[in-house]
Amino acid sequence: MKAIRPHRLLFVCTANICRSPMAEGLAEGYAADRGWPIEVASGGIMGLIDRLADPHAVKVMGELGLDISSHRSQGVEQELVDWADYILVMELRHQMKLHERFPHVEGRVLMLGSFGGIHEVRDPIGGWRWRFRKSRDEIRRCVEGFMDRLPPPQVVETAPPADLAGDHSPEE
Repeated sequence: MKAIRPHRLLFVCTANICRSPMAEGLAEGYAADRGWPIEVASGGIMGLIDRLADPHAVKVMGELGLDISSHRSQGVEQELVDWADYILVMELRHQMKLHERFPHVEGRVLMLGSFGGIHEVRDPIGGWRWRFRKSRDEIRRCVEGFMDRLPPPQVVETAPPADLAGDHSPEE
């Protein structure tokens, strides 16, 4: 049997409470609108665990009809890095930190801003809601720019379900 293997996108920022959760939500929404198969996750290089997304991030995403209120922060760990096809970072220091901790990520870590005409996506934390809107809009432009450049998903061979494998005679 053949199946489509979705692209796996990992968005990384500092604490995983503002930019990367917004990127995750925007990517999921963009893919859903187009019927594209993707899997998305996010994490922070700081290693914060189980924190809610910043209330301003939740609010500005809600303005687009995207709900990130159930997001819980996580650190970037080996398993998450191994899972990802593409690791999209907000700042150069995130890229450097990932290369230090996970040398095998070479070629999979990309600057998200480069897909939207900016160098880095600045952190809105501690700012007013307008800073979060600005960040959200930059991230949206970058996420869509990146996703529009993705190659078609891979078609992979899969094993048939156990109940279809082998010779079975029909039950009477």
